[in-house]
Amino acid sequence: MKNSDNMNAGVTSHNIKWCDLRCEDADFAKLDALDGSCRTFQSLWCRNLKKHVTKNAPCEVLFGKRRPTTGF
Repeated sequence: MKNSDNMNAGVTSHNIKWCDLRCEDADFAKLDALDGSCRTFQSLWCRNLKKHVTKNAPCEVLFGKRRPTTGF
């Protein structure tokens, strides 16, 4: 399903899929895995990837995990 048009994760287009509860694969974070604000506001469970993902980020299924690093 990936193609070169999807690889920009919204850099050149606003038409991207976001990780939020509107996604058919999204669910609330697992109760025993996280606590506090992480469980409620920052993380969702992705049934497709079978892991916690960052809420309101570009879809990791389509765009991969995109995290900036410090370079150290």
